Amino acid sequence: MISSLAGTIKHKDLNSLIVDVNGIGYKVLVPTEAALDIVTGSSVFLWTHLVVRETALELFGFHDKETLEIFELLITISGIGPRTALGILNVASPATLRQAVASEDTSYLTRVSGIGKKNAEKIVLELKNKLKAAPGDTSTSSAEVRAEGDALEALVSLGYTERDGREALKKVAKEITGASERVKAALKLLARNA
Repeated sequence: MISSLAGTIKHKDLNSLIVDVNGIGYKVLVPTEAALDIVTGSSVFLWTHLVVRETALELFGFHDKETLEIFELLITISGIGPRTALGILNVASPATLRQAVASEDTSYLTRVSGIGKKNAEKIVLELKNKLKAAPGDTSTSSAEVRAEGDALEALVSLGYTERDGREALKKVAKEITGASERVKAALKLLARNA
């Protein structure tokens, strides 16, 4: 089992990295946010999970152990494979996911391709006792999680990609609350970047 990698980034795509470790290049599937944060040529340390299948070996990597642990919890759920779990982590940060599970809010989960309402409810049910909201998560209420999801949905319906919408919403000041206000602020940021 490969539990971590430390090396140099030789190449990166939207969802994967090639990490050079002593002359051997490992392809590591990562959350989109992690790939965006990393610069080619820089050193990196990743916590990893190796998935062994009949036809392939896939290595999934994460910046922190907490995200790896949540990924490993997600793949224990029947019907949730490693790529779907990675998709969930692309949509919701560990803190948002913990809060969504604690408040039984499935709106973030249903944004992942292949996860309908029933599967989202199943994830919440199975993780309810395993994934507790941390003390730092209490600042995000259920209403705020829902508003953030609504704001992202509005930006996507206006033609922006989920990634661009999520990035813009991250840059909006936390003092700006409510879906419509956050969408307005995000649109201003997106217009400046266009």
